[in-house]
This record gives sequence, structure tokens and C-alpha cells, in this order.
Amino acid sequence: MSHPNPLRDPQDRRLPRIAGPCGMVLFGVTGDLSRKKVMPAIYDLANRGLLPPGFSLVGFARRDWADQDFAQIVHDAVKENARTPFREEVWNQLSEGFRFVSGDFDDDAAFEQLRRTVEELDQLRGTGGNMAFYLAIPPAFFGTVVGQLKEHGLADPGPDQWRRVVVEKPFGHDLESARELNHILDGVFPSGSVFRIDHYLGKETVQNILAMRFANNMFEPIWNANYVDHVQITMAEDIGIGGRAGYYDGIGAARDVIQNHLLQLMALVAMEEPIAFDARSLRIEKQKVLKSATLPPRLDLTTARGQYTAGWAGGEKVQGFLDEEGIKKTSTTETYAAITVNVETRRWAGVPFYLRAGKRLGRRVTEVAIVFKRAPHLPFAQTATEDLSQNALVIRVQPDEGMTMRFGSKVPGTAMEIRDVNMDFAYGGSFTEASAEAYERLILDVLLGDPPLFPRHEEVELSWKILDPVIEHWARKGKPEPYDSGTWGPESADKMLARDGRTWRRP
Repeated sequence: MSHPNPLRDPQDRRLPRIAGPCGMVLFGVTGDLSRKKVMPAIYDLANRGLLPPGFSLVGFARRDWADQDFAQIVHDAVKENARTPFREEVWNQLSEGFRFVSGDFDDDAAFEQLRRTVEELDQLRGTGGNMAFYLAIPPAFFGTVVGQLKEHGLADPGPDQWRRVVVEKPFGHDLESARELNHILDGVFPSGSVFRIDHYLGKETVQNILAMRFANNMFEPIWNANYVDHVQITMAEDIGIGGRAGYYDGIGAARDVIQNHLLQLMALVAMEEPIAFDARSLRIEKQKVLKSATLPPRLDLTTARGQYTAGWAGGEKVQGFLDEEGIKKTSTTETYAAITVNVETRRWAGVPFYLRAGKRLGRRVTEVAIVFKRAPHLPFAQTATEDLSQNALVIRVQPDEGMTMRFGSKVPGTAMEIRDVNMDFAYGGSFTEASAEAYERLILDVLLGDPPLFPRHEEVELSWKILDPVIEHWARKGKPEPYDSGTWGPESADKMLARDGRTWRRP
């Protein structure tokens, strides 16, 4: 019996998916996001042979640059931040498709020039009329840019063509603004053509949550309230706000990462098995989790917020948040946020999900910890198990991607003494190929039109419904609680778990 040639089999997932003819227009090319993430990711995709030969990149900004100046900016950004080695032949082919359009977002003449540039690239480079518009700009400008794209016919694809828009968080600052933003985008682009980038969902380990749960039979039987005591989802940073005062002040830790990254992680941990690993099936299951999520009645006891003060971090003396350049001395913006969320389903009833995020904490780490209930009976002397903690499965998202299982094991010797041990899986030690950078995967998904890891507007709105009452409660309370830089947050966060007889992990 003959076997089909895998090189000819479109269903063979071992082969990388390569984008068809297309290009991208990048608004906000001068910003940190474009230089550090988007442009290097585009080069890395080209270097790995995942972009079409005629791929083109159009930069749009207020600067008065020529195409050559733009190429130099991309060159410098790629040299500094690319993950793959710099290869001259790849660069030469890619840079032939670079164009720059100068103008303000409300400049009709500039958008007419952009339309002509897109049409010219279609003829010269064979982009097939397929174009993604990447809005690496503050959300306040989304409406203006999207309106201009519609006004000048850039949002309307021809037959067998596509036009897509990519937006970065924050997706609004509360439920009302998120709905307004969604209304603006949906008024110009159909919902399947709007890609909201959450770079955390592009990380290898985040996707591995689904692989671990649904490709293995050993975890799913205990992945429920019968065995799980609680879940901790942590995103800790050891850095302060750096030069982001203009963005961060007034936003804070809860809006910045809990509303999007951490609630999305919670949805992946808590969701039921989808009928298929495709965008629609995943979205249905994630939405069920977010719809069933509730807050405990006493937000003063089940949430915590803090603001870092001066202290020691990474062996050096650092200043407090209120002393950072650009921050008002009266700012009530929190740099630490922790909330308790209940998922009211049969699987998770009675299992609290503790979500926390903060800056200037003990170390940089993002992890999901599934903490299991204690064994109902221990037939050992109490002294044999007094140092034994609860079993835990810890999924590390960054910096060292992998998983750790914590369980009790006998200490060698004649006495029966049981202590915690860890079993580690690290991506770097098990696979020779390095994980793709999140932006590489997500940008390729945009160009392929395959959006399984992009939150749709329903998920964004459901997340704000969860967080809005917490933010309103904090607004009534006044100033956040101070905590020393280099520690693990305010005392109120420890008390929040202590009331439940639990403690935060110290990663």
C-alpha cells in the first residue's frame, strides 16, 4: 500500500505553514513596540522562510523620511533585537519591499499616498492585494486611523483578497470604552478580520497548557474541585515602570495585565475540552469560563493593591513609584494588584483562582500553579511529614519556560521521613529547536488568517465585566498600600490568602 507523500499533504502538521502573498502597513513605526518586537519578528519570519518572497512592509509615521531612511531604521532594529542570525541575502530580498509614507493620522493626502503605495506594491511585488494594518499606536487614535482606512478604500478587499487590522492592548480601560472600541473596529472590518494581539497567548508554554491537559490522560482526571485546592496565577516583574510613566500612570497593574493576560491564562486552565483546536471551538470554551467567573462579595477582603516604594532590587538601590520621572506625587495608580476569582462551574465550584501582578517584586517570573488538596489521610508519624507541603503542578511561562511537579518523597536513610521534591521539565533541555518568539507566531497567524490565540471582542468585554467592580471599589478606597521594592507586595495581599488558610508561592 502506498503512503501519501508528506510534502504534498496539506494536513501534515510537521511542515511549517508559510504565508501566501501579502504585505503589512505598520502605524507607529517609531515606537518601542515596532522597533523591539514587530520589525524583528518580521525579519525572523523571513529568515525562517515563512514569509512569501514578495512580502512588503509599509511604515506610516509623522517623520519626514525617505524609503531608504525607513530601511535603515528597520535594519538597526533587526540587528539589535532579532532572534535569528542576520543574513545579508534575506535582508536584501526583504528590504526591497520596504516603503515609507509620511503624514498625520488625520492627513487625507497621506492616506491617499498610502493607498497608491499599497496598489504599487501589489503590482511590483505581487502582494495579491492582501494587506494587514498593524496599529502599534495608542488606542485614542484607533478611531481616526480606522476611519481613514475606510474613507480611502484601504479596508475593502477585492475579490479573493483580504484586509485585516491588528490592534495591541489595552483594549479599552473599562467595559464602556472597550465596547466603544469594538464598535469602531467592527464598523469597518468584519469581526473575523480584527486581530487583538495578546502576546502572552503566543508563548510556547501558554499553548502547552492545552497540550498538557488534553493530549495526556494523567492530568485531566484530577483537574477539578475534587483534587485541586486552589490556583495561583502570577506575573511578577523585578523592574519598575522605566520610561513608561505616560502610559502606566492611570492604567495600573490590574488594567495592564490582569484584565488581559491573567484572565486569559485562567480561561485556558479552567476551560472544558474543545471539540477541535480551532479558533471558534477555543473561543466558545474560553467564553464559558469568563461568563461563569464571579467575584467574592467582600472585595475589601479578597483583593489587594499596592504601590512600590524605594528599596533594593537586583542588588541596587531603586526609587519609589511616586519618585519616578513623570509620575505625580498624588498618583493612586497601583503597581501591584491581586484579586480572587471564583469559576462557578461543576468542575471548579469552591476552588478560588488567585491572580496577582506587580512591579519591583522579588524576581521576574510568570507562572500558573495548580495547588492540590492534601492527602485525606497520612499513615505516617506527624514528625515524618511536618515539612511536607501540598502537591503542586507549576507551569512556568517565563523566564525559563517549562513545568515543575512538586510531591513528597522519602528521604534516604533508615527513618521514614518525607520531604518535598521537584520534577522539572524545561523546554531548553528537552527540545533542540528554540521556541519561536511570541510575536513571530502571532504575526504569522495574522497573515495566515488563523486566529486561535486572539481574544475576540466578546472575551474582552467579559474580562472587563469581571474587573470593573474591583477597579470601582479601589477608586472609592483612595491610595494603594505601599510596599518595599524587592519584596513580594503589600501586607494586605498576604492577609488576603491567610484568611483562607493559604499562602502565596515565593517562586
